Amino acid sequence: MSEATQPAPPADNLVTTSHALPSGQAYTATTGTMVLREEVIDDGKFEGLRPKAEMFVTSYTLDGADPLSRPVTFAFNGGPGSSSVWLHLGVLGPRRVVMGDAGALLPPPYGLADNEESLLAVSDLVFIDPVSTGYSRAAEGEKAEPYHGFTGDIESVGEIIRLWTTRNGRWMSPKFLAGESYGTIRAAALADHLQSRYGMYLNGVMLISSVLDFITGDFNQGNDLGYALYLPTYAAIAHYHGLHGDRPLADVLREAEAFAERDYPWALARGNRLSAEERSAAVSTVAALTGLSEDYVDRVDLRIEHIRFFTEVLRSRRQVVGRLDGRFLGWDPDSGREHFSADPSMNAIMGPYSAALNHYLRTELGYANDLPYEVLTSRVHPWSYKEFEGVHVQVVDKLGAAMRANPHLRVHVACGYHDGATPYYAAEHAFAHLPVPAELAANVEFRYYEAGHMMYVHEPSRLRQSADLTAFVLGQQA
Repeated sequence: MSEATQPAPPADNLVTTSHALPSGQAYTATTGTMVLREEVIDDGKFEGLRPKAEMFVTSYTLDGADPLSRPVTFAFNGGPGSSSVWLHLGVLGPRRVVMGDAGALLPPPYGLADNEESLLAVSDLVFIDPVSTGYSRAAEGEKAEPYHGFTGDIESVGEIIRLWTTRNGRWMSPKFLAGESYGTIRAAALADHLQSRYGMYLNGVMLISSVLDFITGDFNQGNDLGYALYLPTYAAIAHYHGLHGDRPLADVLREAEAFAERDYPWALARGNRLSAEERSAAVSTVAALTGLSEDYVDRVDLRIEHIRFFTEVLRSRRQVVGRLDGRFLGWDPDSGREHFSADPSMNAIMGPYSAALNHYLRTELGYANDLPYEVLTSRVHPWSYKEFEGVHVQVVDKLGAAMRANPHLRVHVACGYHDGATPYYAAEHAFAHLPVPAELAANVEFRYYEAGHMMYVHEPSRLRQSADLTAFVLGQQA
């Protein structure tokens, strides 16, 4: 191919529109792709910058605000393989999905409304879709696989944050990260990466549905920790579905946490050294807390794997409960199977968020793209954790390093009691092992909601969470 017919290198493709919050404050939305480039050095000589990926970003900036005092929050979801649609249209952005809730879902095509509680009132917002999610793709002629793994993901999202901050003159702005689910792994690691690679120190990190240590949710042979840390979540879900009578949820959770902290791990560790009386007592307690039968608990050797629980707990009603949110119910074609065929909570939220996002970007933000917007894709798998070969995946140490280097870094942890994907008691366990001195303990705050993984689909939780996040950015107590 001659030089004259070579395709033009990719360029940023951004669209800007003007809007106003319900309060009347004007803001600017900028959405589209930013080109990620790498330095090319051949035989010690700098050969220029090579396009590697085009990452989709949507930002909102309040008009007329002072960039020296106006915070900016960089937000993303997890998966791996998830776009940022959930945080974008669920709780943080200026528009939000209207879909109903567990037991009262609205029919398609759902709705989209102003988010009067948007974090944009106190912070500019930048939503980032990692490579292969949303409209983000590898550059023409490049492979996406280098971004489908722990380090490649951290480096690419970190580079987009650096580029946006630099191009928009925001190095002196207070800066926050907001990550959900695997996005909390990304956020914790980014806090360390941004300051060690670029000298970019953050003011705060918001971890929504946090999982910083994979061993806390690992049900493989030889690891009993996950069974204990999931127990309070099982108890909360059982309570929601009426299996604890009229007992207050707080009482049920206190009992479950006390058992999960001491007697349950001891019983699991004893194995066949348990006496018949000790085993019987443990079986009885686990069954009472989870709503499962004593026979079932005994048959699975006291070890309740999470998908098995969601499939079993309401089997007598021929229903299954959600993993992302145990408040949601569904049906399976085979009521005798071991593992449900689909998560009813994922089924409930996928349609509303996909419809809203595809409508919103083109119709309200003026961005046109004929590619499918990958809300949640399997194309990123297998996800590479090569950096953790021989050890379990965890970033507790990285968050601790970031906090020790920057003692002003604050951390907000949001947990849903009915979240069966990232259980709240597992998050507490991870933070109990955060390697920071006692003086920094007050930098971490926990907030809890009677909802699931996307706690903001529950309207009372959305309102309270919005207030909690606003207070965190402002450095206040909600």
